[in-house]
Amino acid sequence: MAEESSRAERERPLRSMIASVYRLRGNSFKEVLDKGKMVQSDSFGISFVKREDEEVPRFGFIVSTKVSKEAVQRNRIKRALSEAVRFMTSDIKSGHDVVFLAKQRAERASTDVLMNEVREAIKTAGLFK
Repeated sequence: MAEESSRAERERPLRSMIASVYRLRGNSFKEVLDKGKMVQSDSFGISFVKREDEEVPRFGFIVSTKVSKEAVQRNRIKRALSEAVRFMTSDIKSGHDVVFLAKQRAERASTDVLMNEVREAIKTAGLFK
């Protein structure tokens, strides 16, 4: 019986992930990067664009192999950025697409530092309600 409960816990989706309605998908990344405005932080840059609708904001995260050759580190950076955004989704203006572009410095930054930088970058971009 204990084995069944541990299997159910492993198969349950993680709650710390950003909800799928807030995820940017497909060709939207290219559009945001091409047409968006940029704000630079120490560990990443953000590109954002205003959409025609007033739906929830959507976010994407790009961490290339130039940032780190190790997938573990790239995924850690994505999770830290995603977690910071998850805490702020209700405070961000609707109708925007935002892409985070990690820099090499993000590999050495702690999760707390990245989360604080996300808050400051979004404030600088004027995306708070």
